[in-house]
Order: sequence, then C-alpha cells, then structure tokens
Amino acid sequence: MPDVFADLVGQDEAVVELRRAAAAAAAVLRAGAAALVPAGPASGNGSAADDAATGGLDPAAGMTHAWIFTGPPGSGRSVAARAFAAALQCVHGTGCGECPGCHTTMGGSHADVRMVVPEGLSIGVGEMRALVLRAASTPSGGRWQVVVIEDADRLTEAAGNALLKAIEEPPPRTVFLLCAPSTHPDDISVTIRSRCRVVPLRQPPAAAVAEVLVRRDGIAPDVAQWAAAAAQGHVGRARRLARDPEARKRREAVLAVPRRLTGVGAAFDAASALIEAAEAEADASVTEADTTERAALETALGAGGTGRGAAGAMRGAAGQLKELEKRQKSRATRAQRDALDRALVDLAGFYRDSLTMALRAPVAPVHTDTAALAGAGAQKWDAEGALRRLEAVLACRAAIEANVKPRIAVEAMMLALWKG
Repeated sequence: MPDVFADLVGQDEAVVELRRAAAAAAAVLRAGAAALVPAGPASGNGSAADDAATGGLDPAAGMTHAWIFTGPPGSGRSVAARAFAAALQCVHGTGCGECPGCHTTMGGSHADVRMVVPEGLSIGVGEMRALVLRAASTPSGGRWQVVVIEDADRLTEAAGNALLKAIEEPPPRTVFLLCAPSTHPDDISVTIRSRCRVVPLRQPPAAAVAEVLVRRDGIAPDVAQWAAAAAQGHVGRARRLARDPEARKRREAVLAVPRRLTGVGAAFDAASALIEAAEAEADASVTEADTTERAALETALGAGGTGRGAAGAMRGAAGQLKELEKRQKSRATRAQRDALDRALVDLAGFYRDSLTMALRAPVAPVHTDTAALAGAGAQKWDAEGALRRLEAVLACRAAIEANVKPRIAVEAMMLALWKG
C-alpha cells in the first residue's frame, strides 16, 4: 500500500523535508519531551536544547510547532499538510499509510487532527478562538494535536491575531499547519510567517500529473496527458477534466470567448455568459450540501415531531436557521468566485499560447485542442496584442480578488479583449 505522501505530485524536495521532520517528531516522543522547541525559519545553528528536543537530529531538518505550506493553486498545499499530519500520527513515525493513525487522518476522522476548510470568503475570529481553545487540549492518542488550516490567507486580521497568540506560546504537543499561496504579507502576516517553517511547493510538471491520473484514477494515458496540460499543473482540475464531461463543456465554452468578441454588444454578452456559467457551476456544487445541512439541522431541532416540546423547539429555531442560511450564502459566493477563477485561468492559458506562438517560443501549448485558433490569434494580434490581452485577463483576476464585483470586472476585461 502506498504511503501518505504518494499523492503529493512532483514535490520530491518537500517530501524529503517532511519525512525528516516526521522522524524528528517521533524522536521527540521517544525522548519524552514535553513540548517542541519553537523554531522559525531553519538556520542550521541548533543549541544543545534543540538537539535534545529532536533526539539528536539536525534542528534545521527537524521538527517545529508551526509550518506554512505555500505554492500555486493545485500544487498540493492541503494534500501536503494532510499527509504530514498523518505522518505525525503514524505509529512508526514514517507515514506508512497502513497503521490506524495514517488511515484515520487521511480519512478525516482522527480525533487529534482538526481540519479548517473555509466555506466562505474569510475565516472569522470566533471560529479561530474556538479552534485555538480546542487545540490546547491533550492529544487523546498520545502523539500530537494537529491543526490544519487550509486557505490561511482568508484569515481576518482579528483571526490572525488569535492564531498568532497560540503560535507564540504553543501548547505542548500541538502542531499548526497553515496553507497559503505565498508568504507575502497580503497572504499571511509577517509575524505569523516569522514563527513558522516554510515548505514551498511548485507547480507540478504535466508529466507527473498525467502519471498519477493513470496510476491512481485509471485514466487512459492520452486523456491524462491532455488533461494535465490543460489544467496547467492543477491536479484536482486535471482529474475533473479527465472524468467529468460537464467540466469539459464549460472549458470549451470559455475557450470559445475569443471568437465571440466581434463588437461591444458581443463583449457584454460574453461577460454575462461567463458569469452565468460560473453561477450555475457553483449552484450545482453547493445545492446538495445546502439541502442536507438544512434537513439535518431541522431534524436536530425537532422538525416532524408531534409533541409540545418539539413544536416549541422549532419556534425558537429561527435564529439557528438564519445563521445556517448566512453560512450557506457565503459558501455559494466563494464557490462562484472559484468557478469564475477557473474559467479565467483557462482563458489566460489561451492568450498565453497566442503569445508564445507570436514569439515563436519553443514551448508546448497549454490548450492543444485550440492551438490552431491561438495561432490565428497570434498572426492577427502579434506578440504585443497577445500580451495586452493576457494582462487584461490577469488584471480581472486581481480585481475580483480585491473584491471588485465579478460582473463589473469581467465586463471590463471583455471590452479590453475586444479592443486589444
């Protein structure tokens, strides 16, 4: 059976570092250390206390209480964090993939591993304070209390301050694993960054993504190679393109946008179509979860009951139902923006292909199935025109990230693409 790091595609250096850290963590447990030595960026100059805490291992390659996994979307930040959490809970200290600690962590049911996956646009201070309080408890399994925060760049300022206090004075046997696009202050605060060890991940090569699709998902090699290239190194996106016909149709509609931009009216029509497609994709992804959550809450509050107590409970449930609706609305907004961003990445890939063809660069196209169209665009626009269009798409992504209303940002982008 493969170990817990098997699905971390194209990240050999990171895997080596995490394996060494897991071994150092196991040495800490064997030595009976009460807590980890807080260690920021590895310096390689360890003290005698550091050596004792890591069982004599090099502190620069050893264990610390707080980590940040950085990398572009699809590089496997959350996969790396979960795999490392499993290795910390592994009875062998290696992430064997076979013991109960590995199985339960990878399956999301380990009692001492808490996964924070933001459903809305941000992670609030209330949620973070509750998490920090729970993280201070003693590990029930006797190894580590692990907190994994996906998309830590969505922490509000107050939530970041609450997390910082816990990282500055870490509870014994508690490890914080944060995932963020980068260590830029816009993504993670400087003070949190200074108290964490950073594990940088890179965009996996298309060949590595294709190999894992064939090996793990049983996808035909030619389909896997196409999907890996089209997804631009995003493993999850590549899997969806290879297995989901609807995802392929949405991508084809996005890549047809350059042909549709024949005038101002066509530009606004294309913007509306792109926004509506993102909304439909998001609705399809959250509707089932929303319905299930509401039904579960209503049942817990006594819906369907015939007794006097059940009726009274439902009369007082309006506040909880309203709070649920608020969370679901925030999740839907996040899903819409994520769907729109995936479409913009595909569109950026098209104009990138046109740019490389105009420059006669010796690189393979991202979208092999629209290479002819991209080549025609390269002849029509030349390199400068292709670059301006690529910059318009990237500017749209940046505007949406800065909370510009998506429709306004996309309409501005379409006009810029039409004008060139």
